[in-house]
Amino acid sequence: MFLYFLLVSFLFGSIIGSFLNVCIYRIPAGESIVHPPSRCPACAATIRWYQNIPIFSYILLRGRCAGCKVRISPRYPMVEALTGLLFALIVYRFGPQHFVPVLWLFAAALVVITFIDLDHQIIPDVISLPGIIIGFLCSFLIPWVSWTDSLLGILLGGGSLFAVAAGYELLTKKEGMGGGDIKLLAMLGAFLGWKAVLPTIFISSLLGSLVGIPLMMIKKADRRLAIPFGPFLVTGAMVYLLWGPALIHWYLSLFR
Repeated sequence: MFLYFLLVSFLFGSIIGSFLNVCIYRIPAGESIVHPPSRCPACAATIRWYQNIPIFSYILLRGRCAGCKVRISPRYPMVEALTGLLFALIVYRFGPQHFVPVLWLFAAALVVITFIDLDHQIIPDVISLPGIIIGFLCSFLIPWVSWTDSLLGILLGGGSLFAVAAGYELLTKKEGMGGGDIKLLAMLGAFLGWKAVLPTIFISSLLGSLVGIPLMMIKKADRRLAIPFGPFLVTGAMVYLLWGPALIHWYLSLFR
């Protein structure tokens, strides 16, 4: 029965991932995410329902539009599979609990933020600002995050990055971190509580260093290379959500 829940979660997540692809494409362009129906970006032909089955349609169409035969980016099925995997991991970690849809909503928002930030180096306020409010309201549904934890998470999350950004700009006279990252961490604090803020920053900074330093070496770039930090914050938050307590316990055990 548990394997059945995992499979259903993955399939449902992949369906949601198909919709997230629409959000990733249309939100930065300022287009409606509900109208018109999904269409090929090359020939504008409407995509039929049987051509829009998550993951499988891409395989059956061999990665090309059914009409104009233009190649479709493999990122579309990747987003669908990633969302399905996150939904299944959440169920695997917490079981089929009443608060799981809240965590699914949280994960879906983070997927959209990640790929928009990768494409455009922006974190849309239309997601992060409502996400702060929704995260606070959802604290009444998540058993391990009280409303005070959520409120402190908003203040600590947004305030800590704001202090770092202000300090960097004061010292270098250059903007080192956008306001989108600050609002994103406030949203993460709203959903996960204040105890998650510092571990999320630590994990995201570690991952950013592991990726950014080799990238600068490969591209022979200087320290001013612009790398979006949002995806690392998102990854840090998901790692904390799924394995945070176990990782913290392991880390503290190293000093015993």
